[in-house]
Amino acid sequence: MGSLWTADEKGFMQRALEVAERGRGKVSPNPLVGCVLVKDGDVIAEGWHDHLGGLHAEQMAIHDAESNGHSSNGAVAYVTLEPCNHFGRTPPCTEALMWAGVKEVIVAHYDPNPTVRGKGIQVLQDAGIHVRQGLLEAEAAIQMRPFLHWCQHRHPLVTVKMAVDAHGSVDDRSLEAQRFTSEVCLDHVHALRKECDAVLVGVETVVRDNPQLTVRRVETERQPLRVIIDPNQRTPEDALLLNDEHQTLVMGKEFNSLPALLNLLGDQDIQRLMVEGGPTTIGNFLDQGLVDEFYLIHSKVTHQQPVASNIDAERLSSAGLSHTATEKWGDETVHLWTRH
Repeated sequence: MGSLWTADEKGFMQRALEVAERGRGKVSPNPLVGCVLVKDGDVIAEGWHDHLGGLHAEQMAIHDAESNGHSSNGAVAYVTLEPCNHFGRTPPCTEALMWAGVKEVIVAHYDPNPTVRGKGIQVLQDAGIHVRQGLLEAEAAIQMRPFLHWCQHRHPLVTVKMAVDAHGSVDDRSLEAQRFTSEVCLDHVHALRKECDAVLVGVETVVRDNPQLTVRRVETERQPLRVIIDPNQRTPEDALLLNDEHQTLVMGKEFNSLPALLNLLGDQDIQRLMVEGGPTTIGNFLDQGLVDEFYLIHSKVTHQQPVASNIDAERLSSAGLSHTATEKWGDETVHLWTRH
């Protein structure tokens, strides 16, 4: 279905990717999707999947066109993901596009979900609508990476976050448990946590830090599931994770096997898991080749009684990860390692 794409076509699909971002952190387990309707070379409407149970991107774009006095009849729809052809929380998007009278649909990425898998494109073609697929497909795949990973593997994409001091220490035993990174860095961590469906720590982190593991510093409409690995039932009864209104799973000896735990979370539609535990927990994920992204946050502080992270470039590389980006989060330097 591929073709040579014009600069205008690329621009329209890029815009669809941009508007899709407006649903970030609000639509999981559904993917981010954006749609732009174009007629006579001009954008007449935009739509995105904004929240679970709300209109899908195509449906919102059609509604947007109508609200602004534009007819979708004869328009070209640029959609970042293959339109669905099944009834879920909303009616099929294929029916909406056919009803609207669009003449062509350009799709960035096919939908690997078993409920779709090419059926959406086929239905549109059978209705006489011209369909092309593959425009900015790689960019769309990056945007929808957790969803695509879950569709393929049926377990969550694993994102690790670890902060270390100037010498690779994760904690200072000379002090009470406390954060040692900047306020701006913490904002970034909460924004990252917002994009995840679940957050996992080992029981040592609960005993030492008594964390909340909620999203607090950025606006959010949902909180991630909290998961504690606690094979010996050491989680204190007064732990914050057990005494608020948000959901926490305490996993005992029956889930010593991390792949089994990931499969369980995948069955609960957890598509992205953030691991924020200590060196032992994170090391176990690395050693079993289960880490897909690793945010290594370097602080300039120096711990007086350090706790070694045992994480360096060699260990990350041996776990199948490659260094892909360097960012500044406030006073800290962050190195991102990813699995390709």
